[in-house]
Amino acid sequence: MGSFGGVEILVIVLVVLLLFGAKKIPELARGLGQGITEFRKASSDIRKELEKGPEEPVEPKREEAKREEQKVKKEENQD
Repeated sequence: MGSFGGVEILVIVLVVLLLFGAKKIPELARGLGQGITEFRKASSDIRKELEKGPEEPVEPKREEAKREEQKVKKEENQD
């Protein structure tokens, strides 16, 4: 299966014109363009976040949470 030739592309364009009409095609193209732009923006944002990595290491947060639990338990035992 090769790429599309000139005749095949012409047939596809004619079918699209018949289905949607000349007035709807610019609206559809604009919506498609906006969708592609939003997708690219979201994917680049995700890529930047992944490259950036976590802002703080995960382990210190766990240790800090354990210390807080120990403080609470000590306070409960003192009461």
